[in-house]
Order: sequence, then C-alpha cells, then structure tokens
Amino acid sequence: MPLALQNISLKHLGTEIQNTMYNIRGNRQVQGTGHGPPMEDAPLSGEPQREEQPSPDDARAPGNDPADSPKPIPKSSLTTSLIQKAKRQNNTFPLFADGVPRTRAAQEKAVALEQQVLMLTRELKSQKELVRILHKALEAAQQEKRASSAYLAAEDKDRLELVRHKVRQIAELGRRVEALERERDDLAQTASLQEHQVEELQQQVQQLTDKNQAKQQVICKLFEKVTQDFAQPPSQPPGPPGAADRDFLSQQEKMEHLKDDMEAYRTQNQFLNSEIHQVTKIWRKVAEKERALLMKCAYLQAKNCQVESKYLTGLRRLQEAVGNEASEYSELLTQLVQEALQWEASEASADGVELSPISEYDEYGFLTVPSYEVEDLKLLAKIQALEVRSHHLLAHEAVERPLRERWAALSELTPSVELKQLLRAGVSREHRPRVWRWLVRLRVQHLQAPGHYQELLSRSQASKHPAARQIELDLNRTFPNNKHFTCPTSSFPDKLRRVLLAFSWQNPSIGYCQGLNRLAAIALLVLDEEESAFWCLVAIVETIMPADYYSKTLIASQVDQRVLQDLLSEKLPKLMAHLGQHRVDLSCVTFNWFLVVFADSLISNILLQVWDAFLYEGTKVVFRYALAIFKYNEEEILRLQDSLEIYQYLRCFTKTICNSRKLMNIAFNDMNPFPMKQLRQLRMAYRERLEAELRELEQLKAQYLDTRASQDPVVPEGCTSEDEGDGEA
Repeated sequence: MPLALQNISLKHLGTEIQNTMYNIRGNRQVQGTGHGPPMEDAPLSGEPQREEQPSPDDARAPGNDPADSPKPIPKSSLTTSLIQKAKRQNNTFPLFADGVPRTRAAQEKAVALEQQVLMLTRELKSQKELVRILHKALEAAQQEKRASSAYLAAEDKDRLELVRHKVRQIAELGRRVEALERERDDLAQTASLQEHQVEELQQQVQQLTDKNQAKQQVICKLFEKVTQDFAQPPSQPPGPPGAADRDFLSQQEKMEHLKDDMEAYRTQNQFLNSEIHQVTKIWRKVAEKERALLMKCAYLQAKNCQVESKYLTGLRRLQEAVGNEASEYSELLTQLVQEALQWEASEASADGVELSPISEYDEYGFLTVPSYEVEDLKLLAKIQALEVRSHHLLAHEAVERPLRERWAALSELTPSVELKQLLRAGVSREHRPRVWRWLVRLRVQHLQAPGHYQELLSRSQASKHPAARQIELDLNRTFPNNKHFTCPTSSFPDKLRRVLLAFSWQNPSIGYCQGLNRLAAIALLVLDEEESAFWCLVAIVETIMPADYYSKTLIASQVDQRVLQDLLSEKLPKLMAHLGQHRVDLSCVTFNWFLVVFADSLISNILLQVWDAFLYEGTKVVFRYALAIFKYNEEEILRLQDSLEIYQYLRCFTKTICNSRKLMNIAFNDMNPFPMKQLRQLRMAYRERLEAELRELEQLKAQYLDTRASQDPVVPEGCTSEDEGDGEA
C-alpha cells in the first residue's frame, strides 16, 4: 500500500485516484481467483498499467478536475466486497481425498480460514489507510483549486499579493524544514551518544557477568573443598585426656565475658545518646535566646540612635532660635553641642553593655559622618549618621537577612521577573561582585575579546593620549570622602588611571569626560579588578546610556534634563509649581545626578542599590529614583519660601535620605505607571527641539562672524592703531 501511494500527484489528482482504484480492483480479482497464498501474485509496483492510464489531456479536461474526482469508497461497500471475496475463496478450496478423515480436513480448513481472516484484516486496515490518504489528497487538491480560482479571479495587485503570500509560506516551510533537519541532526547525535553509552553499559554488564561467573566458580570450589573436609576430617594427633573439654570451657567463658562487655557498651551508648540529645536541645534554646537578645540589642541600639538624633535635632533648632544673641543660654547650648559631637555610645553605657559606636568609614570606604567646616553642618552630618545607623539596625533582621538567604539560594543567574525584583531590593555585599560581573557580561559580551584590555594599556603606554592631562587632574578630585582614593599608599588611584586611559583609547569619539572618573571608581570599589571595572564603564557609556551622553556637546544629557522637568510636572505638579514660583532651575542640581548616576549624591548603601537595578534595567531607573528623591523630600521643600534657602537645601538634601526601603517603594510603586514608550517619545521630541536650537545658535554665530569680518576695524579718536605704533618704533 505505501508503494501504491508514494507517487500521488496533486496536479492530476483525479487520474491518480482512478489509477489507484483500478490497481486495487485488479489485486482483488487476482487474489479472489488464485489458488495460491494471498497476495502472492500482487504487482510489485503501485503504478497502473499504461493502457489504462487516461491521457494528460483528459486529466486536464474540465470534467476531470480534482473537485470532480470520484469519492473514496464507503466502508459498507468495502465490507460487502470483502465478504464476497471470502466466499469466493472458500469455494476454491481443493476437494479432499476419500481416505482422509473428516476431522483432519476440518482442522486444515479452520487454519486456512484463520489465515484468510488475518489477511482480510490487514487488507481492511490498508484500505482504511488508503481512504484517509485519499481524503487528505482530495482536501489538498480542493484547497489548491480554490487558491487557483482566487488567483485567476483576482486583479493584478491581488495576484501579486497572493504570490507574495505563497512565497512567504514557502520561506516559512523552508525554515521549518531547516529546523526539523537541525532537530534530526541533534536527535541523531543524541542517539549516537546513547548507543555509545549502551555499548559501555553492555561492556560493564559483560565484565560484571564474567566476575560473577568467576565468583560462582570460586564458591563451587570452596563448597566442594568444605564438603570433602567434612567427609574426610584431617587426622589430629592424640592429645591428653580432658584437654579438648578445657579448651571448650575457656572459649565459652570468653564468649560470656564478651557478651557482658557488649551489653555494658550498649547501655553506655544509650546513656551518651540521651545526654547528647539533651545538650542539643539546650544548645538550640540558648541559640534562640541569643538570637532574640541580638535582635533586642539591635532594636535598642536603633532606638538609642533615634533618641540621640532627636536630641541633636533639638539642639540644632535651639541654635537656630537663639541665633547670635550673647547670653548664658547660648554658651550652655554651644557647650552641649560640642559634647554631643564628641559623644560616643560606648562611653554612655553605664551597665557594662557595649553598644557599637558609629564607624568612621562604611564597608566601601566612604565616610559615614561627612566632614563639614561649618558647625551647623557638622551637627547635621552627625544627625544623618545616627539616622542611617538606626535604619540599618532596624532593617538588618527584618529585611537584609531574608534578602541574603534569597541571593544565596539563587545559584544560576538568568533574566527573569524574579531577578528584577531581587535587584530592585538590592544585592547583599558578598554577592554583589558576582552579580555585577554577570550584568556587565550580559551588556558587553559582543564587545569583549581576550587580551583587549591589555592591548589598550600597551597603547596608552606607547603614546600619550590628549586626555591624559585632564585624567591626572581629576584623579585627586575623585571621592575625597573615600579612604581608598585619599590614602597615599592606596592602589586604587593607579588602577583608576589605567582604566580611564584604556577607555580613552577604547572610545576615541569621547576620549574622556568629567564624570567618567566617578563611574569607574564605583566599579572599582565593588569589583576590585581593573579589567572588570573597565568593562563596567564600557557597558554604562556605550550600551546603557544614550549616544552623545558624554560627548563634547552633552546633547543627550541636556535632553534628559528637559524630559525630567516634564515628568516632574506630570508626577509632582504641586512641587513644580512651587519651584517655578521661586524661579528655581532644577537642572543645576539634577544634571550631575544623571551624568554620574547619583555617585556624588546618595549615601553608599542606597547608591549601590540604585546601581544594582540600573545595570539591569537601564536609564529608566535613574528617572524613577530622581522623581522618588523629590517625592521623598517634597514636604520639606514646600516649607521653604526663599529661593536661596531652596538652593542651599537642594545642594545637600540627598544626603539626608536614610530609608532605602521607603525610597525604593516610591520609585517603583508610587511613580507608576512609567512606560518606556513615553520616555522614548519625550526624548525624541526634546532632542529635535534642542538640535533646532543648536542649529539656530550656530547660524547666529556664523552671521556675527561674517558681519565682523566684513567691517573695517575702527580706531577711536585719540588712539593709535597697532600698525602705526609698530611703524614709529
């Protein structure tokens, strides 16, 4: 049957169906009239004889259209034909000889009938399969006819579209065929590997079988030897009477002693197990109590920091109320402020419980209490440090420990919604280098090449880059509040110099821009490796930030400032109205936020949390946090009624933000909806406006230069020109 259907053509479907049915009828006639075994004289090919094939002209005639071809034979007619065929074959059995018993003839006839039933069953299955294939072929022919009719009835434009649709279908089928071929190759490779594994397993099974047979042989030999020993015991020299009895009694006595020892050891083991169980329970209770005490201690330290912060805030407000008036209260107030600035928590504990004082530097080397020259700002910095410490202690057990456990459980990093939520919540310090390297590799894997960083370093050593002088000037200005960049013996300035020089050769269109030193410094503090920090800088400048963000014109940075103004007017209209009333230009403050991604503005733990999300999601995070910072301090800004006070507050108000959880919730929850499509549209619109303004400015500049060049220099009366002065000399 498969050979009979293997060359069916959809172009001449009616002819093919007629030929196939003729072939089947011929097979039936041969099988019904023959006396040999079934299917013995069936043709080897499914092709019908040439005399019975209709001509191609008849196949293309309207009457032989695929839609007019004969329908498949129904099941009832097939069943009837099979029954008639069985009757014919029953009548063709040869007559039995007179001498053969009837029982033998009946058995042979039953066997023949069973074989015939099996043959008919197989033929019925083949006929059903043929009907199914013919149905499919007929449906395909009808679809082809409908498509051809639509093609002939359509106009030229519609025909062209139909042809294009067919071409697309062909291309899609080609791609599917290629995919299936690749899948077939993969499956073939997998099958070969599995065959190889099966061969190895068979070899192992063979080895184990050989070992087992060898062991069985050894066991049989040992069993035979033991049997022989029992059957023929070795002759022993005759011993003194009673010696065997004494040996038996001594062995029995030793066995009794060993049983007693085993019982004693068993009792001792049970006792020790119970003791260990009790000690373990006690240890768990002590550990739980210790954990509870540590949490209580952290809570008390946080409350202590809050009380001290409120005390310092009260002193600061009293200073503002008293002012410069000379009185006994002002002297007392000054003395209290000096004592508060020098006071440490460890000195105030009277009961011997040592509370951890505020450390001078955090885990990344930044000053926890900024150094200000003005006394009022020193007091403000101490208040800020106490609030940061308080929030850290309160969030340590409730937030940071579960977050560390989630990062520890995340062994393999793959882009997902869960990973995005984890990055927004922040990465724990021990996992941050690994996560940042993965994020940077995700961004620059198409740019990375082995030895590329070393080549750039060699080029910077061979020839001096024009930006080298500016890089040297900015090295000493990088994070003056971080001990890693201010200590003379630190290796970080040299690493930063090499990273910036390598980047200046990596991207000659930018070379170096002020602000890149702080981006590279943050990457060095977290990743600690020069090459990793270099690729992190490349990822930020060349893949995350828009083009021309760090160019000479900083056009993309200016565009983002206008976009931020628009988003602030939409999200915080009351605040923008207040700032517009006092004519406050926010770009003076926010321009640096975007250029260095808050590197100089936020405290280190919040800054790195912003970078965790920024490296994964892009510049959208910078806009979210910029809006969240203004929302966080909106009430304080609205209280200020003077433009000078507003500018002074905006200069350092980001350092007063201590609650990272609150800021994160504002950025990613309160600022929604925040579609990226809107951000792209705003950037495009403001870029067009800014470029038009720059072109207009260039035209004005060119007109001015042309006007000056066309005018003759005019010498005022009483003055001599430079030419006259030179002639007289």
